[in-house]
Amino acid sequence: MTGDISARLVASLAGEMRLAEPLAPHTSLKVGGPADFFAVPADQADLQSLMAIILETGTPYLVVGGGYNLLVRDGGFRGVVVSLEQLNEMELLPDCRLRAGAGVTNRELLRFVGEHGLAGLEFLSGIPGTVGGALTMNAGAHGRSVLELTESVTTLKAGAVTVTAKERLRFGYRRLELGPGEIVLAAVFALGAGDAGEIERKIEGYLEHRRNSQRVGFPNAGSFFKNPEGKQAWRLIDEAGLRGCRIGSAQVSEVHTNFLVNRGGAKAADFLELAQLIKEKVRLQCGIELEEEVRIVGVD
Repeated sequence: MTGDISARLVASLAGEMRLAEPLAPHTSLKVGGPADFFAVPADQADLQSLMAIILETGTPYLVVGGGYNLLVRDGGFRGVVVSLEQLNEMELLPDCRLRAGAGVTNRELLRFVGEHGLAGLEFLSGIPGTVGGALTMNAGAHGRSVLELTESVTTLKAGAVTVTAKERLRFGYRRLELGPGEIVLAAVFALGAGDAGEIERKIEGYLEHRRNSQRVGFPNAGSFFKNPEGKQAWRLIDEAGLRGCRIGSAQVSEVHTNFLVNRGGAKAADFLELAQLIKEKVRLQCGIELEEEVRIVGVD
């Protein structure tokens, strides 16, 4: 990257720009090398200004929220990592609707809907990450998914802000189809009126269930593999005899076998090697090809 491009990137941002920023602290797995640039736009307009320079110069970029469902390779990322953490506004709308920015954490979202008696999103309790990540991955649990309750999604694509109604979205299990380079900015959720106490009890019930079944005790990225059609990834991994299997400091959790955990000091390479071993063992055991739910980015 030339000095001219670097200077333009820094000058374009009103928010924070860090150089050679280690990415391990910004991911739940706590692995990953440095990014050339780590940008935190102050707001949507600031993001648009930054993206205009990125697109004009052809600079590689990666958008992150809370760093969940993300594995950054040990060589880091050559380009700009863009954090949406400051897009964290929430606004009540008529008819039990709510607009939330991509940088709102799931925890903040649930606290807000509980306080305002808005029902429907309780199943997100205990799922880490942000609204932007939840929408991009169509996060869900207990037979529900977040895009089912979405009225519209606001995105940034090729410099233009677009609002897309749910009926025009293409989504499915753990996926929202976005165009190349399209960035989720916010969403409007269509919820229902509920009793604040009952909503809180449901949230706590879901949270307790997750604590009991997924308290793995070490840094992780949540479910590492998608569930194949009609199957449970954790069961396939367990039946392949991989519970507790370890490469370096990366380990298949002994509590939940679809969680790969960092026992301390793991490298991204450890996780990649362990994931490949799991896929090979499961393929040999039952002929099923596991697919990563975690997004793998960066260079070795």
